[in-house]
Amino acid sequence: MELVSIGFGGLVAAQRLIAVVSPDSAPVKRLIAEARDRSMLIDATYGRKTAAVLLMDSDHVILSGLPLEKLAPRFGMDPAALEEEA
Repeated sequence: MELVSIGFGGLVAAQRLIAVVSPDSAPVKRLIAEARDRSMLIDATYGRKTAAVLLMDSDHVILSGLPLEKLAPRFGMDPAALEEEA
């Protein structure tokens, strides 16, 4: 099992990750609220502003204080590819 740092000492299992999304849209904010209600929300921001939301296959939602541009290389993605798709 490969553990990947999501910042400030937090680690997640890379194999369990489904998606990393921005926290700014209304649907993602609803997803966070629903996860909080179901006790499936993990706040790994350590008091910082939420910069990325990680969706796991276990139905957990993880909040990270690091932006997607910094998380992508840790999961083996090219940050330049993210800009091309935007």
